[in-house]
Amino acid sequence: MARFESSFYLVALGANLGNAVAFNAQAIVAAAHRVPGRVAGMSRLYRTPAYPKGAGPDFVNAVLATYCSLPPAAMLRALHAIEARHGRRRDRRWGARSLDLDLLGRGAIVRPDRAVLKGWIGLDPERQAQEAPGELILPHPRLQDRAFVLVPLAGIAAGWRHPLSGRRVAEMVSRLSGADRREIRPLGAVGGVVNRKIDR
Repeated sequence: MARFESSFYLVALGANLGNAVAFNAQAIVAAAHRVPGRVAGMSRLYRTPAYPKGAGPDFVNAVLATYCSLPPAAMLRALHAIEARHGRRRDRRWGARSLDLDLLGRGAIVRPDRAVLKGWIGLDPERQAQEAPGELILPHPRLQDRAFVLVPLAGIAAGWRHPLSGRRVAEMVSRLSGADRREIRPLGAVGGVVNRKIDR
């Protein structure tokens, strides 16, 4: 069984530029090859509704796990540089994206601390749409709420535990509604990407 040590990163990948699912899938595959570190696993690709619902075309989403010695701030900068290469512009919150790379977590690290993380996790939905942290928060404060992250993540790292709640990914998926899970539809293999698990 893989150990989810401090060098273990989880990265969510998504794109929904226009309605070209194949184009978005290829963007994700290309981006995955540029994520720093030694890739430990990558989920299959999924077609998912835009978030929030009705905000744009469907996304293609995946999750990648990598072992990397970069500190979190440097990893985030590297992910933003990959996004920029793909034409990502941050001009509207939850808008259509040529590429979206989210740093989901690093091992069992909580950053900056448990109180700040709890505050962002507990933020009401209206404020979530208006406010974004001014600093890197780990794990991602919306990770446990989003089927388009949890379903792909369960395919590769079902045993990873959220460092605040202690819940494994498989348990977080089981807490999603059936309707939310059904909206996450696997795509056929694109660019050779299939579920590559890192734990059994």
